[in-house]
Amino acid sequence: MTTVRLAAVVAVTVVILAIVWGQLPGIAAGGLLHPARRVTSQPAPQNCVDAQFAGAGVTLRGWSCAATSPRRGTIVYLHGIADNRGSAAGVVQRFLPLGFDVIAYDSRAHGDSEGDACTYGFFEKQDLHRVVDLLPRGPVVLIGTSLGAAVALQEAAGDARITAVVAAETFSDLRTVATERAPAILTKGTIDRAFALAEIQANFRVDDVHPQNAARRIAAPVLLIHGAQDIETPPAHSERVYAALNGPKRLILVPGAGHNGSLRADVWEQIDRWIDQVVTR
Repeated sequence: MTTVRLAAVVAVTVVILAIVWGQLPGIAAGGLLHPARRVTSQPAPQNCVDAQFAGAGVTLRGWSCAATSPRRGTIVYLHGIADNRGSAAGVVQRFLPLGFDVIAYDSRAHGDSEGDACTYGFFEKQDLHRVVDLLPRGPVVLIGTSLGAAVALQEAAGDARITAVVAAETFSDLRTVATERAPAILTKGTIDRAFALAEIQANFRVDDVHPQNAARRIAAPVLLIHGAQDIETPPAHSERVYAALNGPKRLILVPGAGHNGSLRADVWEQIDRWIDQVVTR
């Protein structure tokens, strides 16, 4: 290759890299706001019916399930990122016989629900508030995993109707967890620009998505659960939330469990006992 041709190739490569580099903030913002959408394929479980709920400007699609023994209250299940209400099937099977109605729905921008952007609790807590508006009187227990745990904590901070919260693998604040999960190629400046773009595109504030700050205002009992070997959302996130809580609280660190692996059979038994303690019969 001649010197002239080599110089041309280098110049073109530099231009391409510059273009790609300039697009990285937009790509990162899109990845934050638009997680993979997995449409719910399974039918409503036994004793459940398909239901629609009016969220904050969006229609949420989910299941409404009726207790099969004398009613004690309602459990609202909140799934994790890129998931849908299908992951509630085990919760439905477990808690209907224990006297709890169960509500499970696809979060905005997930599954079959409306919404273009995931805001990690900024608008999702408003959606949840409107779902709680529709529930019959009685205890309301929120059970959330990952994203759902963060939404549950943020809603419980401002809603006295919430009796208790079970939060598995929550993040402490969006800016920290998104930065930790960002590819190594992204510099701090690129990440900051991505956050700024995301705020404009989805009309929310990243720093307002902060379960740790919300925890300071929660009066209801909170059970935090986290995999001790979680490298996606390290257990330090739940530990920070736990330290911020001023009300009744408990933290279970599950040995050997990674992200989305903490809710094992033995842990569900502990959840059952804890709910029995905080929800009066």
